[in-house]
Amino acid sequence: MKSPFPGMDPFIEGCGLWEDFHNHLIERIGEALADAVPPSYFVTTGKRSYVVLEGAEEIDRHGFKPDVRIEHDRDRAASVAAVTALADPATEDAPFSVRAFIEEEFRERFIEIREGNHQGHLVTSIEVLSPSNKKPNSKGWKLFQRKRQALFAGHTANVIEIDLLRGGRRMPTVDRLPLSPYVILVARRQRMPYCQVWDAYFDRRLPKFPVPLRKPDPDVMIDVQPMVDAIYSRWRYGPQINYKTPLTPPFSAEDAAWFEAQLQATQSPPE
Repeated sequence: MKSPFPGMDPFIEGCGLWEDFHNHLIERIGEALADAVPPSYFVTTGKRSYVVLEGAEEIDRHGFKPDVRIEHDRDRAASVAAVTALADPATEDAPFSVRAFIEEEFRERFIEIREGNHQGHLVTSIEVLSPSNKKPNSKGWKLFQRKRQALFAGHTANVIEIDLLRGGRRMPTVDRLPLSPYVILVARRQRMPYCQVWDAYFDRRLPKFPVPLRKPDPDVMIDVQPMVDAIYSRWRYGPQINYKTPLTPPFSAEDAAWFEAQLQATQSPPE
């Protein structure tokens, strides 16, 4: 089953499938790069980890969403048991009821291209942005910005940011980014802070973009649209998505009209 969207399907973000989608997309981009880069490089997957307290204002205020969430089950079970006991008036008529903090470890995956020698110097950093990276003042935002600023300030590696999320705050730039729903940013270390930017949409094919290496090696071109389509089909997102779900942010009137016509056309049986 294909998505009704020729480009990025915004309901992957809107219907709670982003964490699964992010991991599959990271895998596919990494595999494509590993097959394409010259033998003088290698491709690896990195992880950014941090701990947040469930029930903290940061999670409640921002609707926190990492790539992978690891809960400490023993603490959760104890807390659930305690809350259940408090909630049952037959067991204890306590004057107050409170919620305990539960630690949760978040992990965000990214891709790195490194020199294929014993030093393994970083050549290119590739991030598929997550909701936690686009929520100001969250730990995910702060850690991502720290890494981003270090790479741009040091001019040590090329940087690629793939933003396929409509929600959240975009990455800070001096010049205004295009008004498209999605953007792909490529920053070559020799030209930093200047960046190349591709606008991306849900109503048309996602653009191909270059992945720069060390000179004199040529760029590797990446085409994410077949990857997005394959993930949607292979992992059967269609039955999991309710296309009547209100999106945040909502469609404009023009986009909503286009989507209704597109949904009717793609879901209607052939004559």
